[in-house]
Amino acid sequence: MATPQESREEAIKRLSASASSLEARTTNPVSHEAAGQAAAGQAWRIIADLFGGVFVGLALGAIVDRFFETGPWGLIGGVLLGFAVSVFMAWSTAQRLMAQARATGVEPKSVPFDEDEED
Repeated sequence: MATPQESREEAIKRLSASASSLEARTTNPVSHEAAGQAAAGQAWRIIADLFGGVFVGLALGAIVDRFFETGPWGLIGGVLLGFAVSVFMAWSTAQRLMAQARATGVEPKSVPFDEDEED
């Protein structure tokens, strides 16, 4: 027995409905708690980048001072260089997170300035 030919529009509707049902079954809903934990983890990552760069620069500056006997200039240069690297790393991490948020369709909201907090 031959199956009746369905029109192109009916086939597209049927295919779209099956794709929607497949997407609904395979999409893993993210809870607010998990999203909050992920955001907190990323915030800690940025803080670790900031402190880590400064401490690594401090350590490298101390090593330079010890071997080349340059006085405090190795420490000063190391801290400044470490700070610059840590700011760049934190900035690039923030940019990557913003790109991921935009890719998922979440538009970041700015926090308004609250004048009441100054008192």
